[in-house]
Amino acid sequence: MTQAAGFAHGRKQHFIGGKMQDQSYLFNAAFIDGLYENYLADPSSVSPQWRSYFADLQAEEGRQEVPHAPLLRRFQKAPTAPLDTEEPVAPLNISYNPLPATLSPMGMTAMLEKQNAVLRLINYFRVRGHEIADIDPLQLHEKKYLKDLDPNFHGLTDADLETLFSTGSFFAFPNSRATLREILQALRRIYCGTIGAEYMHLTDTRKKRWLQKRLEKDLSQPTSPFDTECKLQIMERLTAAEELERYLHTQYVGQKRFSLEGSESLIPLLDEMIQNAGRRGVREIIIGMAHRGRLNVLVNIMGKSTRELFSEFEGKVDVDIKRGSGDVKYHQGYSSDVMTAGGSVHLALAFNPSHLEIINPVVEGSVRARQERRHDVARNQVIPVLIHGDAAFSGQGVVMETLNLSQTRGYKTGGTLHIIINNQIGFTTSDSFDSRSTLYCTDVAKMVRAPIFHVNGDDPEAVIYSVNLALEYRMKFNMDVVVDLISYRRHGHNETDEPMATQPMMYQKIRNRPTVTHLYAEKLIAEGVLSSQDAEAMSHQYRASLKARDRVTRRKIEKFEYGVDWKQYQGQPWTQEIGTHISLETLQRLGQRISTWPDDFVLHRTVEKIMLNRHEMMEGKQPFDWGFAETMAYASLLDAGYPVRLSGQDSGRGTFAHRHSVLHNQVRYGTYLPLQHLSARQAPFLVINSLLSEEAVLGFEFGYASSEPETLTIWEAQFGDFANGAQVVIDQFISSSEAKWQRLCGLAMYLPHGYDGQGPEHSSARLERYLQLCAENNMQICIPSTPAQFFHLIRRQMLRPYRKPLIVFTPKSLLRHKQSLSDRQELLTGKFELLLDECNENCDISKIERVLLCSGQLYYKLVEARLKKEMLNVAILRVEQLYPFPRASLVHLFEKYNHVKQWFWVQEEPKNQGAWRFVRARFSETMQLPEHIDLQYAGRLPSASPAVGYLKFHLEQERELIEQAFDLEFAG
Repeated sequence: MTQAAGFAHGRKQHFIGGKMQDQSYLFNAAFIDGLYENYLADPSSVSPQWRSYFADLQAEEGRQEVPHAPLLRRFQKAPTAPLDTEEPVAPLNISYNPLPATLSPMGMTAMLEKQNAVLRLINYFRVRGHEIADIDPLQLHEKKYLKDLDPNFHGLTDADLETLFSTGSFFAFPNSRATLREILQALRRIYCGTIGAEYMHLTDTRKKRWLQKRLEKDLSQPTSPFDTECKLQIMERLTAAEELERYLHTQYVGQKRFSLEGSESLIPLLDEMIQNAGRRGVREIIIGMAHRGRLNVLVNIMGKSTRELFSEFEGKVDVDIKRGSGDVKYHQGYSSDVMTAGGSVHLALAFNPSHLEIINPVVEGSVRARQERRHDVARNQVIPVLIHGDAAFSGQGVVMETLNLSQTRGYKTGGTLHIIINNQIGFTTSDSFDSRSTLYCTDVAKMVRAPIFHVNGDDPEAVIYSVNLALEYRMKFNMDVVVDLISYRRHGHNETDEPMATQPMMYQKIRNRPTVTHLYAEKLIAEGVLSSQDAEAMSHQYRASLKARDRVTRRKIEKFEYGVDWKQYQGQPWTQEIGTHISLETLQRLGQRISTWPDDFVLHRTVEKIMLNRHEMMEGKQPFDWGFAETMAYASLLDAGYPVRLSGQDSGRGTFAHRHSVLHNQVRYGTYLPLQHLSARQAPFLVINSLLSEEAVLGFEFGYASSEPETLTIWEAQFGDFANGAQVVIDQFISSSEAKWQRLCGLAMYLPHGYDGQGPEHSSARLERYLQLCAENNMQICIPSTPAQFFHLIRRQMLRPYRKPLIVFTPKSLLRHKQSLSDRQELLTGKFELLLDECNENCDISKIERVLLCSGQLYYKLVEARLKKEMLNVAILRVEQLYPFPRASLVHLFEKYNHVKQWFWVQEEPKNQGAWRFVRARFSETMQLPEHIDLQYAGRLPSASPAVGYLKFHLEQERELIEQAFDLEFAG
C-alpha cells in the first residue's frame, strides 16, 4: 500500500470540513490521490498551497502514512501488466492547477470539475474525433457539429486556454501536463487530421492502450516523420500509378480496365507494406482483390511486364483455347518475388472472378495451407492482404462470414490486413443511405474488434503511416485490421460509363480536382524536396518506358522454396485403372488403432457400441459399414503420408451420427481422436465443426486445396442442398478455375443426398446443377452405393496422379441400411468401379427383358421390389460415377445385354431434376448404340420443388416410380 493510499479515504473528515458529498468525493478521488502521490515522492512537485495543505493534514493526523485502501481503487483497478514487452505502464501522474492562497470548498470543487472536464474531452476525441476528421478529399459533406468535442459543452471556456491541466493517460505530453490550448491542438492534430482512427471499440485494454500510445506520440508532432528519400519514393510510386492509367486511357480508348485513377495512393501503400513486411520476417504475402486498380497492381506491384499487358489489350495473347476458356485481363492473377531489407518476399495475387468479395475466403484458405507447409505456428511468415471496394465490403455477406472465420480454430490465419479502396460510390449508388445502414462501410469489421484507420487518399504520407501502423498491429497481435483509403473514382464504374448522368455534383468536384500526384508534387516542391522539373522528368521517364513497351517493375520470378510443383498433375491421362486396395496387415494394424481409446476415457454407450463393432469389422467378424469404410480410408491415407482435413457444420460426429471421428469423455471435459493416434510417423489429421456458413467455409477449403495438393481436403454439407449458399464458389472456382486460370484443385465435397420423405430442403443435393457444369473433364461426380466403393473412391482421390474436384453425393439412410454393407475382402482387393453390374447370381442373362440403370440408394429399393415381385428378368445396374461419364463401361454392358430392348433410367428426383437429362444426352450424343436401344425414363413427374413435404405423398410417388420400373408394359 502506498503512503497516498489512505489519503483519499481519510480525507472524508478532514477535506473541506467533511461537507463534500459522497458522489463528488468519488468523482475527484483520482485527482487527489495523484497529487498526494506526487507530494510524497517530491514535495516540491506540487504547489505551495497543496504542499501546505498536505503537511497540515499529516500533522493533524499525527502520522506520515494513512493505512487505508484508496477508495478509487475499490471500484477500478489500475492495469498491472505492461502495455508491451518494451515499456511498463507508468504510474498515474496527475498535475495541478495553481490555487489561490486560501482554499475554499467551492473553489476546489470548480477546479476539480475543470480537470475532469479535460480528461473527459480527451476521451471523447479518442472515441469520436474520426467523425470530423479531414478524411474525404472531395469534402462531399459538411462537417457536423459534435457537442462532445466542444470544450464549452464540458464547461471549459477561453479563460481556461492557458491553464495547466493534467493530461492523464494522454501520450502526447511526456510530462503529463499541458495547457488546454496545447491539449486541444494535439487532439485535433491526432484525431481530426487526415487520419480518422477508430479503436475505442476494442475490448482488450492492452491493444487499445498500445494504439493510443502509437497514435498520440506519433501524430502529436507537427513535423513529418518521413525523410527525403522516403518522400521521393512515394512520389515515384504515385507517378507510376498515374502515368500507367493515363497511357491505357489514351491508347486503348473505350476498353474496360477499371481504372485506379483517384485512388493512386494504393500503389505506394502496397509498396511500403511489402517492404515493411519483409523487414518483419514475412516471407509470403497472398493478395486478394477485385478488378478496381488490378491492372495497376499487376504492373507496378507484382511486376507484370507492360508488353504482356498491352498484348492482352490488343488481343495478341498466346492461349490454347482448346485447354480452357481463359479470362479477361482484370481477373488475372500473378506471382513474383520481391527483395526487401529482410530478404525475399513471395507475392501471389489470386485469380478473381467478378463476384466482388468471394476471393476473401479463398485467399484465407490459401494462406492457412502455406502457413502449415512452413510449420508457421506464429502465423507471421505468411500473411493475407485483402483489397476491397467500399460498397462491396459493407454489402456482401461473405465479408462478414470471412471475418467470422478469423479467430476460429480451423480457419485462423493470424490476422488479415484489409485495405478498402473507398471511392465513395458503388457502381451508381453513392449516397450512404442507399448503400448501407452504418456510418462507415467498415463498420462490419467491428464485429471482430478490428481497429480501423480512415485515411485521406490525397495525403500519401498519412496513407503510408496508416498502413505501417496497421501492419505492425497485425504482426504484434495477430488480429484483423482495416485501412480505409478514402478517395474517389475519376471515371465511371468502367471506362464506358458516363458518371455525370447519375452523380453530377460529385463529378463536378472530381473533374475540377488535381490528381494526388500533382498535389503531392506541389507539397514536395514547397518543401524544397524536389523541383517542378524533377517531377516532370519523373513522369516523362515513366511515359517513355511505356511507349517503348519495356516497363518492368523490378521483380524476379524463380523457383520458390516452399512452392508446389503442379506440373506433375497436369496433362495426365484420365485413367481409372489404379489400385486402391490395402494389405491385410495394414487393415488390421490401422483397424486396431481406429477402434481403440484410452482406458480412462468413458464413452457414451452408443458410441462405445460403434467402436466395438468397428473392432469386429476389422477382424472380419461382421461386414463393415459406411463409418468404418470412411474412417479406414482416412487412416490408410494418413499412414501413407497424406494429411486429411475435413470440415463442415457437424463433421466431427457426422450429421447422421455415423462418423464419430471425435470421441467425447462422458465424465470430464476432454476429447480423443483415434485418427490422430495411428503412429508417430503419420500425417496430420484435422476435423473441424465449422461455423454456420457455407459460402465462406467452402471458399476457404477451395483456397486450401488449391494451394496444398498433397492434402485430402474435404468440405461436407450438413445436407446436400445447403451447398446452395455457396453456389458462387462452385460456379466461379470449383467447376471452372482450371478452364479460366489453369488452376488445379483436388477438393472433395460431400453432399448428403437421398429421398426419405424429409421434405424439399433435406432430400436433393441438386445433382442436376453439378452435372450441368461438367465439361472438359473438369470434375468428378460420384454416387457410391456401398461402403467399399466409398473407401476406394476416397483413396483414389489422392493416389491418382492428378487433382480434380470430387463431388460425392453421400448417403443418409444407407448409413445404417442392413443391405448396404461390404465384406472385408473388398478392401483388400479391387478399386473404385465406375459402374456396377447386376450382382444377383440367380439372374439369367439370356432371360433379361429389361435393364434398369440407377444411382445411389434407389438401387436397394429396386432390389427389394424385384425380390417381392420375383422378377429376375429385370437387371439392375448402378452408375457409380456420372462424370466423367463411364462410356467404355456402358459399351461393354451393351454388348453383354445386346438382346435387351428395354433400357430405363430410374431416379428418385423429379424428371426435370436429377441425372435423367444428362444421362439421356450422353446416350444419344456421345455413344453409338444399337438401333433397338432407346433409353426411357421411370420416375417422378417434373416439379418446381425438389420433393414433396408430406411423407404420405412421398411414399405414394415412390411406389409409383417403382411400379413403372417393373411394369414391362410401361414404355416411359
